[in-house]
Amino acid sequence: MAFSAYLDKTRGKLKEIVDILGEEFAYASVLGTDVCATNYRVDRNTAQISDGRGECGFVFKMTDGKNFYEYSVSNINKGVNEIAEEIISSCKKGENVYENVDPAIPSDEPLKKSFSRESDFGEFSDAAALEFCRKLNEEIVAADERVLNAIVMLAPYEVSKIFISKNRELDQNYGWVNGRMMVVYGGERTVMAREGWYSHKIKEVTDVLPTLKDKLLRKARKLCSAKPIKPGVYDVITDTSITGLIAHEAFGHGVEMDQFVKNRALAKEYVGKYVASPITNMRDGAASTLSAASYFFDDDGVLAHDTQIIKDGVLIAGISDLTSAMELGTEPTGNGRRESFKRKAYSRMTNTFFERGKDKLEDMIRSVKHGYMLFETNNGMEDPKNWQIQCTAEYGIEIIDGELTDNYVSPVVMSGSVPELLKSITMISDGFNVAGEGMCGKGYKEWVYVSDGGANLKLKVKLA
Repeated sequence: MAFSAYLDKTRGKLKEIVDILGEEFAYASVLGTDVCATNYRVDRNTAQISDGRGECGFVFKMTDGKNFYEYSVSNINKGVNEIAEEIISSCKKGENVYENVDPAIPSDEPLKKSFSRESDFGEFSDAAALEFCRKLNEEIVAADERVLNAIVMLAPYEVSKIFISKNRELDQNYGWVNGRMMVVYGGERTVMAREGWYSHKIKEVTDVLPTLKDKLLRKARKLCSAKPIKPGVYDVITDTSITGLIAHEAFGHGVEMDQFVKNRALAKEYVGKYVASPITNMRDGAASTLSAASYFFDDDGVLAHDTQIIKDGVLIAGISDLTSAMELGTEPTGNGRRESFKRKAYSRMTNTFFERGKDKLEDMIRSVKHGYMLFETNNGMEDPKNWQIQCTAEYGIEIIDGELTDNYVSPVVMSGSVPELLKSITMISDGFNVAGEGMCGKGYKEWVYVSDGGANLKLKVKLA
């Protein structure tokens, strides 16, 4: 895997355009993107290869000290002066659109660097990837006659990006692959169960995914007989997926600082205050761990960060893109992300997780008289303005007198106030896991890859 030859060829031209824009604006930059993505999918009846979320293009970002301007193009085949003139003429300059905001110019500290991540993508052909999916699909179908359908997918993608400003010239190249298995299973009722594995190397995914086949089928059998939960407030142990869902919904969107600018997040008023149990610590950052949302610099050319959001129960920081940081007078945290070169950069989560604690998971389970351990993120919703969340787990297992039983409930919905939920945390495991694959939208759009997770939590929450 190597950096995009196409982007490399445009490097000199991009510098010329940025230089011309720099004569008109106080700050100018360009991001070039070349993403190759392929989806391999096999079910009981079909096998297919399709394009993933690939893209190729450029976005220019400028500021006159009062407002930011962005202009995207799918190619730069025209002359540099013509392109620069089109960009300049498209920008309708005017008074500062934000009240009480002093003019600000982004820091443009000199840096020239290339970044890359080890990968084995070049060792796998389309035929080999599809054959892996086909073979695993046949094994799952043959393992249990109640399997109505099985779906196996590999979704690798390779990212090349170049960023150029007056003083910066950065490029990065990295890859990630999501592997998934799903079964449609018939029993007392028809259910769907899933397992996945994710890595920056395809071989790791193809090695691990088949070992999860038996776990997938056991889960499907249990879900067939799962009953609805009796609504109430319970002691709950979260698996790392549900921990990640809480992190994502409770203090992910709520600390995206473009929401601070718009006064749409209650978290803005709680910086420096206790918002969680004193044993709780939470982080976000493309440099915090290696997962689906790990990169070397963001779409604003800011190097990846490892941001502490909650420290010992106190909210200490949010996450920001370049524009919101300028408007708030803070340093950007490397969280400026675009769905594509055609879309605006927003403050977005990357790898969001609760840090590990000191408790053993078995001790946490033993401490529960009656409650549930919840598993597998389904979906979630958050109201950052009023700090309420609703999160759905695929299933839960009842705990009675400190023992996991054989009683499954599904689905399970958690709801309540974010501070009340987080302040109820009494134990945090010393185990830890952050999982890739997830996609997150800003509201109903602007989709980017994210990951989340962390340690197991013991807390008290309303379930239904």
